[in-house]
Amino acid sequence: MSWLMILAPLHIVLFVLALIFIVPKTTWKTPRVKYNKILRYHLPFLGIIILVVIVHLIEVNIIDAFTTSLIGSDMTPTIHFIEDGVVQWFSTQWTPPLLYFFVFIYIGLYPFLLWFSLLYFILVNEKKAMMNFTYAFVAIYAIALPFYLFLPITNVYTYYGGTSALDTVIPTVEQFFYATTTNNNCLPSLHVALSLLVAQTVSLTKNKRFIALAYFCAVSVICAVIYLAIHWITDVIAGVLLAFGVFYLIKRLHIGDIHDSGIKTH
Repeated sequence: MSWLMILAPLHIVLFVLALIFIVPKTTWKTPRVKYNKILRYHLPFLGIIILVVIVHLIEVNIIDAFTTSLIGSDMTPTIHFIEDGVVQWFSTQWTPPLLYFFVFIYIGLYPFLLWFSLLYFILVNEKKAMMNFTYAFVAIYAIALPFYLFLPITNVYTYYGGTSALDTVIPTVEQFFYATTTNNNCLPSLHVALSLLVAQTVSLTKNKRFIALAYFCAVSVICAVIYLAIHWITDVIAGVLLAFGVFYLIKRLHIGDIHDSGIKTH
């Protein structure tokens, strides 16, 4: 559990910094009684998100192994044939500063922003952001799930028998990491799609600091999954196309269009 001794303090530090530099100061002036109404609005969306996460954990820990054995084949050689050793090359170029930075992005900042953005939407009552996040999150996962179940693609370093960048920096962290994913749930990259989702929905808040951080994280995640030899370039492209395809669909169908964007705190 040495990973917990690193990740827990890291998230606490990020949380404190976010409260200081990201959450508008006027948010704390909102009367507590008003949050009863705010919570009643946001909790159904939060419930839907939690339900999708539960479905994902069931897929990862129970269903995935069955469908993988049922299919009996791995599509990774096809991806390898197309890309050759481009991504593997990055694993031969690891330097301590970049390795630590991208591991921090991948398993530190990215998951933090996933849960903190939802908390922020509730604290500041960003209704449109929460609604858009929920609908897009459901759509992204619903589209990605059949690929995870029936088109297994092994991650890069596992396919090549290489070293795990995550375990190199944070020993034993993969024990936790692979309780939330598998080494063949690669196409499309959910890390890429969801980091773009955070950036897109945070941009609806008009909080310039938060928007800058979210876009920085999204770009860094795309670089991280390649540099750390986790995802193939095909996975990344598929993740980007999935995210923007869902964003376009939601905008086209006017899903999540509301006039009340929340408490005017910034």
